[in-house]
Amino acid sequence: MSKYLFESNYVGEGIKGLMREGGTKRRDAVVEALKSAGGSLECFYYAFGETDVVGVFDIPDQANAAALSLLINSTGSVSLRLKPLMTPEDLDEAAKKTPSYRAPGQ
Repeated sequence: MSKYLFESNYVGEGIKGLMREGGTKRRDAVVEALKSAGGSLECFYYAFGETDVVGVFDIPDQANAAALSLLINSTGSVSLRLKPLMTPEDLDEAAKKTPSYRAPGQ
């Protein structure tokens, strides 16, 4: 399973829908959407300021995460951004790798 941090903002009719349905029903909709893609919700929080909702979910792979993101963003009611998360062990593995790279101008 892959873990993602998500940040979203309600847009236009999405704000009206949130006000009509309330926060728990929108969270339940996220849980159901994740289940349909083989995922699960770890945490979900409302915020205010630049971001309306933040949370973490698990999903089987990048393709399912991308499909869910495309579907949600295509509604025009929510702007969703995903950030893949790594464990400290994942970073340890990355640090052991030795890719080749030339910096600009060198």
